[in-house]
Amino acid sequence: MATRVDPSLMYDLKEYGAVDIEKCFNCGNCTAICPLTSTEHPFPRDMIRMVQLGLEDDLKESVDPWLCYYCGDCSLTCPKQAEPGETMMAVRRWLTAQYDWTGLAGKFYTSKLWEFGAMIITAIFIVILAAILHGPIVTTSVELNTFAPVELIHTADWIMAAGLVFFIGTNILRMHHFVIKKGTPVKVPLYVYITEAWHFIINLLTQKKWAECAEDEEDEKEKNNKRLPWINHLLMASGYGLMLVMVIFFLPWLQTDNIYPITNPQRWLGYYATAVLLYGAGSVIIGRIKQGRPLHKFSHASDWIFPVLLFFVSLTGILQHTFRYLGLPLATYYTYVVHLAAAFPMLVLEVPFGKWAHLYYRPLAIYFQQVRMKAVEISKRPKEEMVPAGQ
Repeated sequence: MATRVDPSLMYDLKEYGAVDIEKCFNCGNCTAICPLTSTEHPFPRDMIRMVQLGLEDDLKESVDPWLCYYCGDCSLTCPKQAEPGETMMAVRRWLTAQYDWTGLAGKFYTSKLWEFGAMIITAIFIVILAAILHGPIVTTSVELNTFAPVELIHTADWIMAAGLVFFIGTNILRMHHFVIKKGTPVKVPLYVYITEAWHFIINLLTQKKWAECAEDEEDEKEKNNKRLPWINHLLMASGYGLMLVMVIFFLPWLQTDNIYPITNPQRWLGYYATAVLLYGAGSVIIGRIKQGRPLHKFSHASDWIFPVLLFFVSLTGILQHTFRYLGLPLATYYTYVVHLAAAFPMLVLEVPFGKWAHLYYRPLAIYFQQVRMKAVEISKRPKEEMVPAGQ
């Protein structure tokens, strides 16, 4: 049966940041030069072809867009300057919107008004809550927990965490529906999800495939340059994860009026997280400004929002901490409210619906692909070999 070309998908991808995708004549140069592609995953060529033909279902069922870490080799060597790296980036944004059942991700990625409006409204809401619910304002000394009772803030954190788990979890289920339920030709045994789970854990913690982008480079300097984004990402992820754990699970220890010595873990863990977040987010912002790398040549609004928010949240956090240690009550309280007004939109909007979602969709894609491959392999075995040993 002939496939009818549907150009609407290609035009939709332009709304998500695709650049000059119509220039591609599918020569395959991008796939030939990509250090991460393989016979089973011939991206970016196959992705671009799906988009040009309008094969929306095939695109939803594919994990290939998440296997690309945008080293930029494909865009640098494209004979038609069709920017295949940007197409892969746009497809990842588009897939994030397809996985999201609320429709918010699609709104945020295709409308600056929606994204900025949602963040401003959320920030204003937090400021209003702070104005209504704050405790007594003590000005003779810094009493942060009198102004912002830690029990109240901690409860709000847990409510926020429950919401994040719900939205992220349900979106992951939609990803599973597309990739596994619809995209896998055989039924996946339950135990395969368990035996292959280590792929998700390892890649979530290390994003190690990103480092493979540099393996084909013979020049040591260029190899190190390609590793820098991966190292930067690891630092940011470690700081972000550490701070999230401290806020969600150990806020009474973190938000305290006690002055701890510099050797106390509460201080040096917080300083580490703040330092790597400021460095990592700052490096991304400077890279976007300088446009020295292929992945910085074109910038979608979402490429700016998350690092700017992350930098601002880290900066206001360390300022609030500094003002508290300097004994400046009003500066501490006001900076704390500004910090919350930036942190909550970043967490409740960017984590499940924005750029931050890439952090868990990538390792999930690798995990689901391993599950899919294992299930196909098992289906080809004789029936007596299909039950795991000991069962």
